[in-house]
Amino acid sequence: MAQPDNSVNLKRLSDEALMELVAAGDSAALAQLYDRHARAVYGLALRMLAAAEPAEEVVQETFWRIWKRAATYQRNSSFLPWMFGIARNLCIDELRRRQARPVATENDEEILSVLTDQQQNVEQSTLEAERRRLITSALADLPQDQREVIELAYFGGLSQREIADHLQSPLGTIKTRIRLGLQKLKQALLHYGIDANDH
Repeated sequence: MAQPDNSVNLKRLSDEALMELVAAGDSAALAQLYDRHARAVYGLALRMLAAAEPAEEVVQETFWRIWKRAATYQRNSSFLPWMFGIARNLCIDELRRRQARPVATENDEEILSVLTDQQQNVEQSTLEAERRRLITSALADLPQDQREVIELAYFGGLSQREIADHLQSPLGTIKTRIRLGLQKLKQALLHYGIDANDH
């Protein structure tokens, strides 16, 4: 007797709900997350590493780590920043390896700016960590469709056009969601005493 197709049901679940299944050992849920986000992770890695092969390796390693670390995922937090954080850290590790063994690249300034961010002093790092915590909290209060596009833009580094392609939505819709989301986010951050124009 044929088994019911579970893939249709998985497509309806949020990323966070899929992560609960991944934590329980459901590889089909991981495959669903891969189908949704591998392209965005690849875009981030390609932008940071400027080379296709290591970017592909970052995609594979990111989803391998999601699988291995699923039990550590905080269920009340948003999935995309967590996933992009893993991918970004892998890219930074790769850039550090390149720094140890320099190779020619076309965008050294971008790479150096990423590495410079890792050289902050302890006080600055603490303030940045608190700022990130408050921003993540404010993001969690946004409507899901607005939160998703902002996370893809600011954590994933995707352009508005790339987000539209990724979500298969009209570009105008994506722009509207980002604009509305940023307005709400700005108001929420002002409540925490953070001016969006502060650096």
